[in-house]
Amino acid sequence: MVTELSDIKIIKKSSKDYPEILKEISGPPKQLYIRGNLPKNHDLNFAIVGTRAASEYGKMLAFNISKELAELGFNIISGMALGIDAQAHLGALAAKGPACRQVGATIAVLGSGISDSSIYPRENLKLAHKIITSGGAVISEYNPDEKSEIWYFPERNRIVSGLSRGVLVVEAPEKSGALITARLALEQNRDVFAVPGSIFSKNSAGTNYLIKNGARLVAGVDDILEELDLTKLKTKKIENVKQELTEEEKIILNAIEREPSDVDKICEVTKVPVNKILSIISVLEIQDIIKNIGGKFTAIK
Repeated sequence: MVTELSDIKIIKKSSKDYPEILKEISGPPKQLYIRGNLPKNHDLNFAIVGTRAASEYGKMLAFNISKELAELGFNIISGMALGIDAQAHLGALAAKGPACRQVGATIAVLGSGISDSSIYPRENLKLAHKIITSGGAVISEYNPDEKSEIWYFPERNRIVSGLSRGVLVVEAPEKSGALITARLALEQNRDVFAVPGSIFSKNSAGTNYLIKNGARLVAGVDDILEELDLTKLKTKKIENVKQELTEEEKIILNAIEREPSDVDKICEVTKVPVNKILSIISVLEIQDIIKNIGGKFTAIK
């Protein structure tokens, strides 16, 4: 159970605990009200935003991209709105590190106060509690008991982008708060990313517009890592996972690393039973250590 009000911290702009990255923007908030814990390292802060009226496809993308980034150590920032924002937070909360190593946190920036009686949207009150108890933070520049107002959300968006190295828009119509966040990100010298979509989908009109005007097209997490020059994080993750493998898993991986191989070849080289190989291959694929290319398995570098 989250203890309300007594767990709210106030960080003034003059405080050493105030995020340095947020001081870079024009008109940073004079203070932040915080429930939970802001991560100390802001180098891996990354925002994922989008429409409230998200498709199932968009929700799945937001969840999966967020989860994978958090597993690489990114802190996922969003606005805790329904739709894409909520899925971004949920994806980060679902992240798991090898052998329970630390993964990234998630930060919800609200367009309302952060007391239970003020949190908006009301449907995400339980999500707010989960974010707080899982090591993340729910924050706002507004007094804890301040109710949401329609003009608070564009103001909130400057904090979402201001706290982040980059902003990914997953789904957004032509007129969307997510596009406001993207515009603010550009003004704040942040990188902007967008997921492309069908020209017949109104939820893709905004993201396709961003790509047409210079946003980095994102078909997967690798596109984000390349743009931010952080591909080494994926290599480090794979090395961490490899350290936790069983002896049989290591034997099979070593065979695949020598040359791309099908199941029969792996069985011939390793002398491991086929049913065991199939089981281990499934685990290694889920962990993104190997991939299947035309029936042959190869190690991901």
